[in-house]
Amino acid sequence: MKIVVADPNLLPHRDRFEAMAPPGSDIRWLITGVPEAELRDAEVYVGSRFTADMARTAEKLRLIHVAGAGTDKVDFAALSPDMLVANTFHHERSIAEYVVGAAVMLRRGFLTQDRALRDGVWATAVYDRSLAQPPTLGDAHIGFLGFGHIGMRSWNLLRAFGCTAAAVTGSGAVAPDAGLTWAGDTGQLDRLMRESDVVVVSAPLNANTEGMIGAAQLDALGPDGVLINVGRGPLVQERALYEALAGRVIAGAAIDVWYRYPSGDNGCAPSEFPFGELPTVLMTPHSSGITADTFAGRVGDVTANITRLQRGEPLRNLVSG
Repeated sequence: MKIVVADPNLLPHRDRFEAMAPPGSDIRWLITGVPEAELRDAEVYVGSRFTADMARTAEKLRLIHVAGAGTDKVDFAALSPDMLVANTFHHERSIAEYVVGAAVMLRRGFLTQDRALRDGVWATAVYDRSLAQPPTLGDAHIGFLGFGHIGMRSWNLLRAFGCTAAAVTGSGAVAPDAGLTWAGDTGQLDRLMRESDVVVVSAPLNANTEGMIGAAQLDALGPDGVLINVGRGPLVQERALYEALAGRVIAGAAIDVWYRYPSGDNGCAPSEFPFGELPTVLMTPHSSGITADTFAGRVGDVTANITRLQRGEPLRNLVSG
């Protein structure tokens, strides 16, 4: 079985991939580009981008496996009925660590204290009596917008601090033993924002969820509230978020997912608004899930699915366009 691997994130785990692939696999690591001749007789393609031209070239392809959650760069309309598409996750533990770290940093004011002390300002209640003593994370009520594997893993860590939590999901359903105060559908979003000290956004982006957090919802979160977005940038309205942070409508935000992304090797500003000028924003380049743990786990999922394909067994995490 010929396997073309075009995802550079898997290259540090090459030995693991080759050891876990089915015996006798012909694995081609084509990180800088995939020539048509290599793709023409490949049976498995591992990568995030698959175009209509690639589909026309790949005469023997049986499986496109994305080594991540997003399949938006796969042209499903161009695929033949025989071409399967699968994805993988394994980022939930890494993202949960980010959520907890960001929640502590923002709720305790460490981010603004860091920036102030670089200018010689001791921005703590010990030295500035106008400043309030911040609460601990354990006193916080967490609101989850989306409660899939990321939300649940984050909650498992946060509840150890003593937090309480509620969740809004598309269906309003969560596991009965989740340990939440309540759960509801998106009609309860305003209530979630109003009651929460920290809101964790990890919902999927679609026509129903795009822009669902706007000025009214951020106003409901309030001046002591913290927003952490690890889902997709456009779940939160861009202008509304900037204005809420600039105007101190909310206390702060950790933004790991953005409104603009680089094309190829060219960098770009992540937004049309200058979020970087705001002292209460933790900005990260969609890196909350990027750890060796994440990609080692994804290698295991991808190679296990390739083995199932070779054996004629049902594949896991299949995705339809």
